[in-house]
Amino acid sequence: MAAPKPLIRPEDITICESTQQMISKARRDGVELFFDRAAEMKPCPIGADSACCKHCSMGPCRMNPSDPYRKVGVCGASIDTISARNFGRMVAAGTAAHTDHGMAMLELFRGVIEGTITDFQIKDHLKLHEVAASLDIETNGRAIEEVARDVYRELEKTYTQVEGEIPLVKRVPAKTLETWRREGIVPRGAMREIMEMMHRTAIGVDQDYENLAKQISRTALADGWGGSMVSTDISDILFGTPAPVEISVDLGVLKEDQVNIIVHGHEPSLLESMMVSTAAPSLQAMAREAGAKGINLVGMCCSGLEVLSRHGIPHAGNFSSTEAALVTGAVDAMTVDIQCIKQDLHKVAGCYDTVFVTTNYRAKIEGALHIELDEHDPLKCTDEIVIKAIGRFKNRSQPIEIPRRVSRGVHGFSHEYIKYMLGGSFRGGYEPLNDNIINGRIRGVAGVVGCTNPRSKQDFSHVELVKELIKNDVLVVQTGCSQVALAKAGLTTPGAAAMAGPGLAEVCETVGIPPVLGLGACVDNSRILMAVAEMVKTGGLGDAIADLPVAGCAPEWMSEKAIAIGQYFVASGVYTVFGHTFPITRETKFEKLLFAGLERQGLGTWGFADSPQDMARLMLAHIDKKRRELGIDKARERVLVGMEDRRSLAANE
Repeated sequence: MAAPKPLIRPEDITICESTQQMISKARRDGVELFFDRAAEMKPCPIGADSACCKHCSMGPCRMNPSDPYRKVGVCGASIDTISARNFGRMVAAGTAAHTDHGMAMLELFRGVIEGTITDFQIKDHLKLHEVAASLDIETNGRAIEEVARDVYRELEKTYTQVEGEIPLVKRVPAKTLETWRREGIVPRGAMREIMEMMHRTAIGVDQDYENLAKQISRTALADGWGGSMVSTDISDILFGTPAPVEISVDLGVLKEDQVNIIVHGHEPSLLESMMVSTAAPSLQAMAREAGAKGINLVGMCCSGLEVLSRHGIPHAGNFSSTEAALVTGAVDAMTVDIQCIKQDLHKVAGCYDTVFVTTNYRAKIEGALHIELDEHDPLKCTDEIVIKAIGRFKNRSQPIEIPRRVSRGVHGFSHEYIKYMLGGSFRGGYEPLNDNIINGRIRGVAGVVGCTNPRSKQDFSHVELVKELIKNDVLVVQTGCSQVALAKAGLTTPGAAAMAGPGLAEVCETVGIPPVLGLGACVDNSRILMAVAEMVKTGGLGDAIADLPVAGCAPEWMSEKAIAIGQYFVASGVYTVFGHTFPITRETKFEKLLFAGLERQGLGTWGFADSPQDMARLMLAHIDKKRRELGIDKARERVLVGMEDRRSLAANE
């Protein structure tokens, strides 16, 4: 009998000390986690390179570009066609996820406007007016309800329109939009683009990788400047636009003497309703009668980031720590809605007698308790979950081990607040940011976003990459699981400016901000798009997003949503680096198009690196290249060139 394989040490799996502790506890308890399965189940090498096709029953066809007899499939499809089809389907799936999320938020907005949903209201009238103005909707002298109806009707086109251009392209810098029109990639409507992407990647349809690449970009742009952007706007209108708030992050936010409820997923309405239920005097009294000191509501993953940014609700951890939270034995209920929900959470919860509840009709888990959230009466669902959690607290029988680590940080930097913090109510704008990029105090801006992945050491690449970037005077903005990794590492506090280069540190200390700005959930990557569009609009740094000294990275990406996000940033003009792996066959014409050809078309380009140091080198090299092209590279030598000087230089060129 073969000896069992030695287990990977927890410290080699993750840099999160709390998760390390819970991995050890799970092993003592005999509970399998997804880290264990990742170690046992090696990825398919052909699938990892996107060198297989299973779009018809003549296959599946396994390609080997180095084998002259395996360069085409049974139907004759080349490796470039197959790679482009597979990549396009990932973009379509990721775009569908964000688009369906955004459409759900829009349906909630419609119910509020029509009065059929009364538990949610329009909270941010200013944001409503700003969205209306961006859509050329008149607001002066009009009632909020009238403006809201017009905004709804216009934004609905984002999903249902079959010709023309999606409404929010009005926010795209003119030169960037001109490039999209020239290349034929302006989205018409999200449903149309996703449907066409799926059709064109079917057997025997589009068999030209360059033509497929155009539809890939158009589909992705329907996500970034469509479905995701609508979701963020509507969430802000209904629940409030985030502003900086100090929060606590890590598994130490769980309390042994309280009823602990974790909400995990992506749609903010569940957690917003749960906030009302957990604060209800009758349920608080019920908890005290059960022996608890109170009810401790905690967020996890992206829905947790939504309320973290708006309300300061504590956050337990990112995607890779969801099982670890259950292993504490202290979670009385975990409730989930959509996206990034591991099916084994139900099994792990059962090992610790934790109440586990699915709440969204789109996303049930076999064998799990389902209590559907009806937005017309959301408290019916969330009250019942709280009652079940109190019952579990009263009858706790599992040993409890809660890691003590808690990190505090400042989050909630919406692009609107960035504008305010740089100039106040009367002088708000991006001029100070652009000026400090031009004069060299800030080298550039980087978006570090995305998932965690058990194929990578949890949080390591995010943290090491960002340390390297801020050390080199690059301001970092973040969304999604990456934001939680940096928060646990203490990089979201103003004091983290001490780890930044002298120029960035000077700006951070002057404004009173950390060198890493958390912007919200993964769907809120649209805030980064708005920020770079505002940088172009402000002037002095080129006429298109592709001119800016900016770069993006997803070091530990995991889902198809990440591919869609990466592609809409590339199509918008941003150099985007992915780590860990990239789903494409090397040395193909399609790879060369993504990694070089798109940039020649006036768009951005993809990059790939395996280590955070190499990711940083690629991003810094690109930022420096853009500084040279703008003629501001000498400003890094402390030649203080102001924005007005830059405009004068541009006028004389």
